[in-house]
Amino acid sequence: MAEPVRVALFVTCLVDLFRPTVGFAAIKLLEDAGCTVTVPTAQTCCGQPAYNSGDREDAKAIARQVVAAFADFDYVVVPSGSCGGMIKAHYPLLLAEEPAVADDAKALAARTFELISFLVDVLKRPDIAARYDGVATYHDACSGLRELGIKDQPRHLLAQVSGLTLKEMTTPEVCCGFGGTFCVKYPEISDKMVTDKAVDIAATGADTLLCGDMGCLLNMAGKLARLGSGIRVRHVAEVLAGMTDDVAPIGHVAPDKA
Repeated sequence: MAEPVRVALFVTCLVDLFRPTVGFAAIKLLEDAGCTVTVPTAQTCCGQPAYNSGDREDAKAIARQVVAAFADFDYVVVPSGSCGGMIKAHYPLLLAEEPAVADDAKALAARTFELISFLVDVLKRPDIAARYDGVATYHDACSGLRELGIKDQPRHLLAQVSGLTLKEMTTPEVCCGFGGTFCVKYPEISDKMVTDKAVDIAATGADTLLCGDMGCLLNMAGKLARLGSGIRVRHVAEVLAGMTDDVAPIGHVAPDKA
């Protein structure tokens, strides 16, 4: 019998602080696929905020720490195209001039995958046993789409979810305006972008918005809530893992179960 695949979960800051359920959903999906999952306690941020702000020295320090923390696993899996893209696309360049860690950074990049891409492209998992009664639309987050090539993979798995109908936006690939520090530096532009996105979401008639990146989800959930929309917002992993019954949508407060 083949040895189980040893996977380390890179939880991400936003999942850890705002939506731990996504981490648990990722673990469930990976374990259901036959992996053994470890969550290294030494992990911190991927360093993307510092990197995007031009602070290369702090970004390098964080990258070195991540490379060391995730050295001894077959794969590193991330429930975020943004953080996954940072490790996979940017670490090798960021640490290229440091002989002590350059090769390790390249090796980590080669072993790092976004969660949905890993399930489909590496583990070849077409079988999802979840059920979700609703009509959903899917937003293609920028980093996952453009840096990691994630487009068909989530749709392939969502097609296996019983009770779920997927309706596409007119422009599912257009940025929601979050962009990490972009929304802080350029709030007016960001707000216009997420407003346009909210209109596109509503036009589908979907009752649920799905995405694979927490930054985008928090941004769009906030705008939809301010517009008074009743559209539910969820990370795609929560739906695929069947973990939606006891967890309120993002941006919603669960009612008391008295």
